[in-house]
Amino acid sequence: MRYNTDACADDLSAVRAVTVTIGKVRSVLFGRRKERLMTSDQNPLLISSGLPAYDAIRPEHIGPAVEQMLSRCREILKSLEETAESTWAGLMTPMEQIDLLFEYGWSPVSHLLSVANSDDLRESHDAAMPSVVEFGLQLRQSEAVYRKLCAIRDSADWASYSSARQRIITRMIQSAELSGISLQGAQRERFNAIEQDLSQLATDFSNNVLDATKEWFLDLTDAADADGFPASLRRIASASWNRADENQGKTPATPENGPWRITLDQPCFGPFMEHCRSRELREKVYRAYIMRAGSGDKDNSPLIRRILSLRREQAKLLGFDCYAELSLSRKMAGDVAAVQQMFDRLLESSHEPAKKELEELTEFAQNHGHTGALSHWDVAFWAERQREEKFSFTDEQLRPYFSLDRVLDGLFDLCHTLFGITVQRADGKAPIWNPDVRYYEIFDESSRQIAGFYLDPWSRPKDKRGGAWMNDCITRSVGPFGIRLPVAHLVCNGTPPAGDVPSLMTFREVETLFHEFGHGLQHMLTTVDERDAAGINGVEWDAVELPSQFMENWCLHRPTLMRLARHYQTGDPLPEDLFEKLQKAKTYRAATQMLRQLQLGMTDMSLHYGYNPDGDESPFEAEKRILSITSLLPPLPENRFLCSFQHIFAGGYSAGYYSYKWAEVLSADAFGAFEDAGLDDSAAVQSTGRRFRDTVLAQGGSRHPMDVFRDFRGRDPDPQALLRHCGLKH
Repeated sequence: MRYNTDACADDLSAVRAVTVTIGKVRSVLFGRRKERLMTSDQNPLLISSGLPAYDAIRPEHIGPAVEQMLSRCREILKSLEETAESTWAGLMTPMEQIDLLFEYGWSPVSHLLSVANSDDLRESHDAAMPSVVEFGLQLRQSEAVYRKLCAIRDSADWASYSSARQRIITRMIQSAELSGISLQGAQRERFNAIEQDLSQLATDFSNNVLDATKEWFLDLTDAADADGFPASLRRIASASWNRADENQGKTPATPENGPWRITLDQPCFGPFMEHCRSRELREKVYRAYIMRAGSGDKDNSPLIRRILSLRREQAKLLGFDCYAELSLSRKMAGDVAAVQQMFDRLLESSHEPAKKELEELTEFAQNHGHTGALSHWDVAFWAERQREEKFSFTDEQLRPYFSLDRVLDGLFDLCHTLFGITVQRADGKAPIWNPDVRYYEIFDESSRQIAGFYLDPWSRPKDKRGGAWMNDCITRSVGPFGIRLPVAHLVCNGTPPAGDVPSLMTFREVETLFHEFGHGLQHMLTTVDERDAAGINGVEWDAVELPSQFMENWCLHRPTLMRLARHYQTGDPLPEDLFEKLQKAKTYRAATQMLRQLQLGMTDMSLHYGYNPDGDESPFEAEKRILSITSLLPPLPENRFLCSFQHIFAGGYSAGYYSYKWAEVLSADAFGAFEDAGLDDSAAVQSTGRRFRDTVLAQGGSRHPMDVFRDFRGRDPDPQALLRHCGLKH
């Protein structure tokens, strides 16, 4: 539980937004500090070695564990404040002891809230969270600790500290300052009250989205309504109907004859919008999707305004004009002007091409029977029809070639080629939270284990939040407690298996898996010894997407794709003509996709920069101002997309959603190094891969990301690579 406030949350997602960074399980191969703690058979949250006991943790364990954990943490902090020397060892060893208690006692609870949610777990988590947040503030607002950190920075020994240690101390000082260390009396009390409120509001926001997504469904019993559904959607929708509690004991649904239950979970919602031939049904499902958590007892609307207001007040307490300035003070971009400059450049390059794409799509739809202009619920359907005609293939033709196990084999082969690592499945070696979950170990070129990771690959709408993310379970460190190997959580919401058919992935799901594994690689291949700069720790938020987006590029690298794309029944490779069509479709509607990402980033920045949440304008009206610039279709008056925008209201991307595009500039140029070396030259690919491993992946947060990028690329990043990859510049 450190001062470091940077972490990695992905797409759509993201790490749970407790406003203090607490709860990172970072240790595996040590056994100290067992005194004063109960044994694991008494309370699995009070173990102090090994992997988290995910199979044994119950809601009733949380309260007693947190109480005992915090009691011990307060003792350590008191000793640290009174007797610790102003040295690295004097400060960091006691803090590591606090870390270990939180890593086992709280981080697993936060993780389970995202992947195994239940009413009892929520209740126990919410009851304990105020005490956890309170101690986090107590630590970060400790004036004695702050003075000792500053003494280290100002000492004659400072120049002898490594880059990693200097960055850690500097960022800890900054984090203390951004946590209200200079506030006194009523101002500090108010700041701390805001922290508590924001923590609870973020949890409530996420729970509302999960519940709203879970509760809504549309049952189809007429076969005509399912006309046009691909086989995979029929399997998903019939399996969803069969899983429903109220349908137990009834005649089971079949993919061929139904009934079919349509849900708002992405593996169902996305294909439905692309393939449902009934415009009326598409409109009904689309409106439900954009209204998630936007009305009734799950309405996030009041939470949005409250969150924005509290963030603004918090920023002003710290001397900033707005929350965006506070957020950017610890990011690579540095200020709003730099972010706006990127927005302007990419908007200029994508707006007119996106407008042309919409005109062409409208013309195509009208030539195939559609009348009038396109509505929001028409775009995905007609875009899929246009893509099928233009490139002569469908997602359904590709799915049989992308079974999860084959894709993983290809991904692991690529990582062996690029980075010299070997990935081996190790089921049974780690406690898991669901039978879907797998565990893997990673070995280096000397067959020495260097890391491990959990993979939770499939959608579970009842208890698992949507999106995909990587979060650290254990972070590498070398110190008083020995060598501790990094372990990652890799979580996706891909298409689940149905009956005897394995998980057959869309190409986008393949890209998502590569994306999350890229985050995992930076976490697991780090060579930094200090945990607060190892892996993703200490990496500026707007640079943390570099490895993940970099890995997506390999999905269309011919040797890689041909290794992973094998028919799940015959083992035949992807036909050459399908590969060529897939590659040609790479930039299909790329300008539209870029405009959508800019819309999200600009909306986020607008809400945290120029918007007054205490004024007359609602957040939805503020969003419409951005939509007037970025949306080519008029927004629906009842649109409540913001109510499910978890990245910025229940994740780590507040005033930081721009990071996806910021890092994509870096990642596109990083992949350009392989293009320059020659993608068909295996020796050059391997050599460049090792250089990427030894810089971007290995150095983590030990150095500024621009310095690390320069070490890899030999120069500053060039944004032209991104425009070229998107087909917006030739």
